[in-house]
Amino acid sequence: MSTSSRIQTSPGALPVRRGPHLPATFRALRHRNYQLWFVGQTISLVGTWMQTMAQQVLVYRLTGSAASLGIISFIGLIPLVPLSLWSGSISDRASKRTIILATQVVMLVQALVLAALTWSGTIQLWHVYVLAFVMGAANAVDLPARQAFTVDMVEGKEDLTNAIGLNSAMFNMARTLGPAMAGLVVAALGEGMAFFLNGISFVAVIIGLLMMRNLPRSSMPRREANTTAHMAVGLRFVVKQPTVLALVSLIAVSAFLSMPYNTLMPVFADEVLQKSAQPVVMALCGGGRLIAQCRSPEALPLGLLLTMVGIGAVTGALFVASRNDRSRRGLLLTAGNLGFPAALLLFAASRSFVVSLILMLLIGFSFVWQNALANTLLQMVTPDEMRGRVMSVYTLTFQGMMRLGGLQAGFMSDWIGAPISVGIGAAVSLLYGIFVAIRYPTVRRL
Repeated sequence: MSTSSRIQTSPGALPVRRGPHLPATFRALRHRNYQLWFVGQTISLVGTWMQTMAQQVLVYRLTGSAASLGIISFIGLIPLVPLSLWSGSISDRASKRTIILATQVVMLVQALVLAALTWSGTIQLWHVYVLAFVMGAANAVDLPARQAFTVDMVEGKEDLTNAIGLNSAMFNMARTLGPAMAGLVVAALGEGMAFFLNGISFVAVIIGLLMMRNLPRSSMPRREANTTAHMAVGLRFVVKQPTVLALVSLIAVSAFLSMPYNTLMPVFADEVLQKSAQPVVMALCGGGRLIAQCRSPEALPLGLLLTMVGIGAVTGALFVASRNDRSRRGLLLTAGNLGFPAALLLFAASRSFVVSLILMLLIGFSFVWQNALANTLLQMVTPDEMRGRVMSVYTLTFQGMMRLGGLQAGFMSDWIGAPISVGIGAAVSLLYGIFVAIRYPTVRRL
């Protein structure tokens, strides 16, 4: 059964207006609803990445401990387990837009409270922990609905691969701009301003959601089963489908063993690469010539490292978006599964800031191949009526394992050092990527 036969528009609704012909890389933008989403979400994600970096700087300044960075990451996991599966079930039966609107408002308030506490000088570590829990709860509800909402905005699977590629480009473009802007803002004005700007950025996506028209409506009955049974059906589907299970397991291993490098970036910037980064810091911050009142120069190396990851990821995402249905996406996914941990191994061994910047480009490029293509292929092989629940499993796997990985990496870093911690995780992740490539040839043929 086609997507259009499962999804109905409101009676008497006019067709969603499509824009003019666009290059293949940007073809999903011909859908008006997706245009609104792309613009609003890009602005919001820039703010989110500003807050992510500023929060890392704040926590490390308050504690000087890598373990505290891992704890912040882990706290977001606590509400993820119960809420993400529930959100996936609800997303298959209710308005995804309403769910996303509610979560955006919660995130807006969270960011403004964090800004107020920081500006007032009363911020304490436990405040950050509580607000991280609130953000984790909002994300747990938001992400499954957001993933499943993509097909609604582009009216079917024809442009789904392109839209997911553009979503990844959007995410990583924000990952490029956000840390760079945060590095400047934190150095000149402090962490509180970065939190405030993030709060304001949510207004853009809220306006975009409110302006959308004629969104599809699921034909699935709202009460076809109780929520627990409804979630269980989705879990059984994931476990019993070998290709789906292989894709989810790849994301789980990568998120737990490779992605924690992001949690430890303040440690790499402040300790491992601090000496070799000094010429760059002096060039940008020395004498206040380029940045007035450079209050936190340690934020600049971190911002540059994360910026290079974002540049590589945007390049990789646009490449994924340009692929057509005849592309060997399974082979590209396999390349990402192997290239991402291999580049991380080299980064863990590097003591040169310039070399590390180059490796960050490769890490971003290969990571997006893995993540965006796994997301795309998972949605392509999932029936429409199961998408919300399957994507909730994807969200739980990726976000949950990444936070657990951040926790273990934080403690491992305090014990054996950040480079060894990242290197061990990358090596095991690389071995698992090789195993999947051999054991599940169907993934390569997708």
